Amino acid sequence: MKQGAQGSAAGVAWVPPQVRAADVERERRAGGDAVARGEHTHSEQPIPFPGSERPRAVVQRASVRGQILDALRTALVAGELRPGEVYSAPALGDRFGVSATPVREAMQQLALEGAVEVVPNRGFRVVERGARELAELAEVRSLIEVPVMLRLARTVPAERWAELRPLAEASVRAAASGCRATYAESDRAFHRAMLALSGNEQLVQIAEDLHRRAQWPLVGGPGSRGRAELVADAAEHTALLDALIARDVDVVRSLVGEHFAGVR
Repeated sequence: MKQGAQGSAAGVAWVPPQVRAADVERERRAGGDAVARGEHTHSEQPIPFPGSERPRAVVQRASVRGQILDALRTALVAGELRPGEVYSAPALGDRFGVSATPVREAMQQLALEGAVEVVPNRGFRVVERGARELAELAEVRSLIEVPVMLRLARTVPAERWAELRPLAEASVRAAASGCRATYAESDRAFHRAMLALSGNEQLVQIAEDLHRRAQWPLVGGPGSRGRAELVADAAEHTALLDALIARDVDVVRSLVGEHFAGVR
């Protein structure tokens, strides 16, 4: 669905989640004293606390922007923000129940990450990307992560790898749900935890950015990965972890090679 001349998102099928009550309550406790004293908090417009008769809490703009950025990233991976479509900040803000400002700021962050591009006087267009870009990302990720994983396979004690078992199991459950956005988050969490054992924060950040970009949908739809493919991908996580615990470097080498070769 293409947007109108003003970048309206009236036809968008997805409705982003509301700000969680727990997040609002946490912000209320953090900023309540300043509000009570009448101090200026540089906050966004108040967001209602669902089901409560208490005065509406004031949510800090940075918190709102961060929550919206997370929701937009989820919508992007799920294919609810479609490649080639233009979305305006005011229209998306209406769906979040906030002003256009934090939405615009979140979209600008996505533009820096390469997920969207600015369309003057209209909004933000979701970048159209094809199989070649995805293959290039997979190659770069392989060049970075495979040598690190092989080094860690020789140096990290088995008990440290065993600590990652819950993350591997979580990715299996997420894959079984069939939800691409849920699996994408657990997939990144598992890879991030493995690479964190290197102690190289720059490596972790760069790999995380590449991994996130590799999860964006391709042109022509939200993506072709079905439940079976997600489950197979998650199974590679548990198999890799078993090999790392067993310190079987040859199997680790084979598994990480296959894992990146199968990235889509």
